[in-house]
Amino acid sequence: MEEYFTVKEVSEKLKLNTMTIYKWIKQGKIRAIKLGDTWRISESELNRILNENKNV
Repeated sequence: MEEYFTVKEVSEKLKLNTMTIYKWIKQGKIRAIKLGDTWRISESELNRILNENKNV
């Protein structure tokens, strides 16, 4: 089963501000699901973002 991370966890892993992560979700740059009041980002989506940033 795939693991899901909070915006805070993703921001810490990417070393970015949480507001940047929320902005990217809103812009569609990050695929996320909303569970109640909390956005969650899948492990596969986090890996996709990490791989894209390696290629920049």
